[in-house]
Amino acid sequence: MKKKAGLLFMLTAMSVFLAGCSDFNQPITASSEGFWSKYIVWPLVSLIETFKELLGTYGLGIIAVTIIIRLILLPLTLKQTQSSKQMQAIQPKLQALKEKYKSKDAVTQQKYREEMQAVMSENKVNPVAGCLPVLVQMPILIGFYHAISRMNATPEIPLGKFLVFDLAAPSIALAVFAGIMQFIVLRTGPAMDNPQMKIMMYIMPFFIMIFGSFLPAALALYWVVGNIFSIVQNFFIYKPFKKKEVVVEQPKGKGGTKRK
Repeated sequence: MKKKAGLLFMLTAMSVFLAGCSDFNQPITASSEGFWSKYIVWPLVSLIETFKELLGTYGLGIIAVTIIIRLILLPLTLKQTQSSKQMQAIQPKLQALKEKYKSKDAVTQQKYREEMQAVMSENKVNPVAGCLPVLVQMPILIGFYHAISRMNATPEIPLGKFLVFDLAAPSIALAVFAGIMQFIVLRTGPAMDNPQMKIMMYIMPFFIMIFGSFLPAALALYWVVGNIFSIVQNFFIYKPFKKKEVVVEQPKGKGGTKRK
């Protein structure tokens, strides 16, 4: 029942997202119709406009709003990180239960689910807690991405330049820098034991470089600023500058294990 409800929720969320995607390259104004445009995209555009008036350029406006949004979402990110660490801490126990209840018959699997739930309750771990922050963040982050794209499609909004970059035109240099920043974000984030996740870590920066090379430089600027914020955040949360403990097997008679 829970799986069906989760699937229904995901399908609903996807429908809302696709509805927003249909206007991706359309101009945006205060009179734009649709829930996505009226209540998510336009307020973000207005906020960028406000900071543009305060700071002088759209580039600085985009930077300011990116940082503000990341700061607003920071408590949710910390909650997600805490939930992830709790799940990692009980993984050995969950793996032991999986080994204990290998049989796929209904009775065995019911016992497995009961004991797994008991382990989570005992350690006060809620697997849903790690998903909720993501579900809250996604509409805001995607909406901001759409806001910049639709500003670029609106003739009345000249994005102008930031440093030497024309924000309305693609910039390969800024796209490459955004990709490099994304790689650093992934390297300074949590350790990845899953080989598929490690592969994604190396592929994602290239996707950003490729897409950023033909999308407006304003979007690459958004990625750069967001990634710099994430790097700083990772240094405080995950402390990647500290060496992780690694167990190295020693030959017999040389004294057990060595950590570095």
